[in-house]
Amino acid sequence: MRLVVDLNRCQGYAQCAFLAPDVFVMHGDESLLYSPEVEEDRREDLARAVAACPVQAIVVDANFPDANSGTDR
Repeated sequence: MRLVVDLNRCQGYAQCAFLAPDVFVMHGDESLLYSPEVEEDRREDLARAVAACPVQAIVVDANFPDANSGTDR
């Protein structure tokens, strides 16, 4: 799955980092770091993180080819 965070919209509430700490990490008080490609088995945690974002800054493209699928991008 492909993950995109609108960093202009993100306000650093860090709800995503609490719910999916292996995908989202706060760097300092306001800067969010994240992995743009997420394995399919993380779908449930990622869905919780997306739902918990108070400013709806996270978008997931579930149709994006998986890195391990062997398909070209």
